[in-house]
Amino acid sequence: MEEHETVNFMRLLSDESTQSTLSLDSCEYYQMEIFDQLPSIQASRPEQNKRGVLEACEDYQSGTEVEEKWSHGPLLKEPRRKRDKVSMQPLRNLAMCIQAKRDARDRRKMQISNIGFWESWRRSQSIARKRVWAQMGGALAGLLPWQHTLHAIEGRFGIGVKAYFVFLRYLIYLNLLHCALIWGFILGPTTFYGRSNSSEPLKFGANDSILDFFQGSGYLYRSPVFFGFYTRGSLNLPCLNTPLLYFAGILTILFLSLIMVTRRTIVGYKHTWLLGKRYSMNVSYKIFCGWDFTIQDSAAAVLKHSFIRNDLKLFLEEQSFSLREAERTLGQRMRLYLLRLVLNMLVLTLLSAAFCLIWFATGKSKDEHRHNWLVSLFLQYLPPITITFVNLFLPHVFHMILYFEDYSITTQVNTTLVRSIFLKLASLGIYLFFFITLAEHQKHECKENQFGREIYKLCIFNFLATFCSAFLLNYPRKLLQEKYPGSLLARLLGKQQFLIPLNVLDLVYSQTVTWVGVYYCPLLPLIGTVILMATFYIKKFTVLRCCTPEQRLFRASNSSVLFHFMLLLGLLMAAVILGFNLYQQEATPDNMSSCGPFRNSETVFNVTAVCVDSLPSLAQSTLRYLASEAFALPLILAEIIILTSYVSRGRANQKAIERLKEMLVMSSSDKRFLVKQHATMLRRKKNNLQRPL
Repeated sequence: MEEHETVNFMRLLSDESTQSTLSLDSCEYYQMEIFDQLPSIQASRPEQNKRGVLEACEDYQSGTEVEEKWSHGPLLKEPRRKRDKVSMQPLRNLAMCIQAKRDARDRRKMQISNIGFWESWRRSQSIARKRVWAQMGGALAGLLPWQHTLHAIEGRFGIGVKAYFVFLRYLIYLNLLHCALIWGFILGPTTFYGRSNSSEPLKFGANDSILDFFQGSGYLYRSPVFFGFYTRGSLNLPCLNTPLLYFAGILTILFLSLIMVTRRTIVGYKHTWLLGKRYSMNVSYKIFCGWDFTIQDSAAAVLKHSFIRNDLKLFLEEQSFSLREAERTLGQRMRLYLLRLVLNMLVLTLLSAAFCLIWFATGKSKDEHRHNWLVSLFLQYLPPITITFVNLFLPHVFHMILYFEDYSITTQVNTTLVRSIFLKLASLGIYLFFFITLAEHQKHECKENQFGREIYKLCIFNFLATFCSAFLLNYPRKLLQEKYPGSLLARLLGKQQFLIPLNVLDLVYSQTVTWVGVYYCPLLPLIGTVILMATFYIKKFTVLRCCTPEQRLFRASNSSVLFHFMLLLGLLMAAVILGFNLYQQEATPDNMSSCGPFRNSETVFNVTAVCVDSLPSLAQSTLRYLASEAFALPLILAEIIILTSYVSRGRANQKAIERLKEMLVMSSSDKRFLVKQHATMLRRKKNNLQRPL
């Protein structure tokens, strides 16, 4: 059996690095001279301050009083609090080499005898708490669902496709939170305290059929899915009753959604602002330092290879576009701007035609003539079919138009998102506006239930369109590519790619429909959660089985902000529609609700006024003052002061960031200068040694 020799990897030190003929005085003089010649010193300090710098350098070389003089001198004015905070950080979080971390650990051990028992105990407890929180955060991150799937998708298709699935998972969490709020405010009190005595018991009727689950009629129309099911029960206090709890639950859902989506948008914007156009990727770092040496699995190694390759492809794509854009002449730019103007006019024409088609289909669906069940079902679903067809067809047209506009890949994605979201939200708004105006001239038993039915049909048909698109279009297309790759149809269709903007728009549209209909269909968040979970697995099958990686990638950080901003627009649209309907009920007595919690001439404003009148006089006067115009002026002044402080802080942080970037640039210049001087010194020394005596 062959014995393996033990190999010790040691750093080999040459004689030139361990021995020197320079005396101590000449070394100090040389260090002072080099320090004076550093590019950062010459660029940032005037000539009259160089003497103080040299004195600080001499103190640094003396080695004994450096920390005290630099901490109180003009070169370093950081507070002691920040140094203590750094000293309590874990050693692995500090940007130091191994030897520096060992020295820092030894210094911390020596400080224990100087700072006292209680201070030492406080620091150790702080470090232990941070370590526990870090471990808990890592454990919770490992429990997130579909984590392995997201890593596999990122490795094969890039960070952009992964951003879509992360966005989809975030919407699932958001809808689960909505379900909990619906149970706590609406379903729970109705289950425990019951409904009014005049309410009919929920049971299947003779005319109920399976089609009711597609039309939102029959048994489903009378179920807790819709607004009309919820009535006043035994819980009938002035400030604690079914109408107030219903309205408070819907208001809480919209308010928490606003906070969460706004927070994600702001955090993403800060990340994009810091790492967007100001971020320059260091290619050498990606190539030589981007590997994770803790990887032991071959599959994980393949994924890491894919990550690095996709980053380099993205960087080269951006650099290629920047060079091509810089080489354009004035005539080429003028022709390009004229072409973009013509194409934008074409986009506006297509949008106008789509809106007219939706308006015509919505009016045709309200035909009162008698038809058989199949034609009646088709007419009821004619507006959702038209909206879905327009939303599927026009974004692909917009995507093809972008190839002629010659934008960068990230700008192409953002432009497609803006045009398509305007199409989707405007088409939904036109459909709802037509239905609201039509409901004013028609007498329905429960207008809120009718509105909820339309929203319910939009959700169901949107999911059916996603399912059919995956298994009736995408999968047969992939089979055709695999079995008959040389056929004419396969060559015409080409390889299928996962278009991120269009799929993100489907998610935004679906969530907007959920927010718009949650007041009229309280169980819509639960239905939306089931639909989104099914959509996750359908899209996973589509990506991994039917799609090929796209040749052109984009930075997910640049478009993730736009994802959440479009979600914020959808939430704003839902709030405007709900506010308009509630105001219309208050302003027009004929539009008051005849079913649900706000029946018998009750509105949100009447029920709220009864609750306020039952409160103590001090609480009444306080609430009335907060709702009056007198409170608006100090509120606006406070907002102006807060915004001014945040703007000032942002500008100060921006200046600090720019200053730190300049310091990093000068630091790299200093390193290059020192390396050059060191090489020159070694070359001179070698020449002196080779020179004959």
